[in-house]
Amino acid sequence: MAEDIERAPGRAWLVGVAAWFIPGLGHLMVGRWVRALLMGGAAWLCFFLGMTMGGRLYAFVLEGPWSTILVSIPPAVANIGAGAPYIFSWLLDYGFADDQQRAALATYEYGNTFLLIAGLLNYLNMLDAFDIAAGRKS
Repeated sequence: MAEDIERAPGRAWLVGVAAWFIPGLGHLMVGRWVRALLMGGAAWLCFFLGMTMGGRLYAFVLEGPWSTILVSIPPAVANIGAGAPYIFSWLLDYGFADDQQRAALATYEYGNTFLLIAGLLNYLNMLDAFDIAAGRKS
């Protein structure tokens, strides 16, 4: 039974991390140019559209009532999936604050949704590139 466990090669893990950090890079590393352009491009496009529409990025809330802490986890995990765009926004402290001017935009909620989709879509991109690199998928 223990022999049935399939081990992913080290390169697959490197491809997975690269795919998370820069959307589309994992597919480029395994030679899937069209997937890199379409899937990685879709994640980048969703992120930048979300920011342009005045969307808000979420971070983990570590203080306050436990219900506030628990409710902050799913959107923060979804946003972190965007990789480098999320990290650079966090380093620049852009898109996290409840800015009244951004919230006044009619597209604010659409922007939030696009930002969440960007991260979740990049998780799918990462898993797809990982599976290709591990030889589980063609």
